[in-house]
Amino acid sequence: MPDLGRYAAVNSKAFYSEGMYDLHVHTTASDGILTPQQIISKAYEIKLTGLAISDHDTVDGLPVAVDYLNINEIKLDFIPAIEMNTELDGYEIHILGYYIDFTNQNLDRHLTQIKEARMERAEKMVEKLRNMGMMIDLARVQEIAIGDLIARPHIARALMEKGYVPSEREAFNKYIGKGRPAYVPRYKFEPETALALIRESGGVSILAHPGLLKNDNMIDVLIEMGVEGLEVYYPEHSRGLISKYLELCGERNLLVTGGSDFHGSSRNSQSFELGSCGASFDLVNQLKGYINRKK
Repeated sequence: MPDLGRYAAVNSKAFYSEGMYDLHVHTTASDGILTPQQIISKAYEIKLTGLAISDHDTVDGLPVAVDYLNINEIKLDFIPAIEMNTELDGYEIHILGYYIDFTNQNLDRHLTQIKEARMERAEKMVEKLRNMGMMIDLARVQEIAIGDLIARPHIARALMEKGYVPSEREAFNKYIGKGRPAYVPRYKFEPETALALIRESGGVSILAHPGLLKNDNMIDVLIEMGVEGLEVYYPEHSRGLISKYLELCGERNLLVTGGSDFHGSSRNSQSFELGSCGASFDLVNQLKGYINRKK
């Protein structure tokens, strides 16, 4: 596990018991609607044993969460994490990094580049929407984002606020999804770079929601690149997919994780609620053991 300095204190207060960990959670630092503090409080209320905040392409919520845990002496096993959005051969590939040292300077430099690219993309998408007669403001999108990392869901919420669409899903389906009229291709960040950054920051890499890739060959490519585990337990994975990925992890000696991909919105159904999907105490112990052996 990386040396987190003053942030390491939270681990000494962790409450270890047989229970559930949600290892895939988003906050207002990326495209969630709850702050890191609200997420921590909610996780404690529903009696989760542990939690990983894994915002898209940012670690801004992690020090906030850790400070909140320490100040309030909340007994929750907290795992610093990130979800890195990458692309390869036209496939959108999300890679989770657990137990990262979020103070790593090289990681920070790359995340700053991504943040700037996201802003440029948002500017272009807002301009396209305005040219189509949907008069949303970039300044308002930034307010909705709260932090300084802008994602498409923030634009979708601005469209909803103005009454142009009734839901985020419709905003994506009609305007800002891939192939739609206001879509702008994002900055291409390759999986190999994400894997290297996670490795350099002392973390372990997990392929997020592999079932959404719908391409087993691509999963094999990513394993060969160095992905160390699969997010087997995920709201949109059927029992058949879960069995398939558990078998693959056994064959390839990969770690098994799981999470709800909670964003705090009425995304699809209750299946994306905090703690609705995750990893067991034993699976997280295997993750910790793997990290300790890598030291």
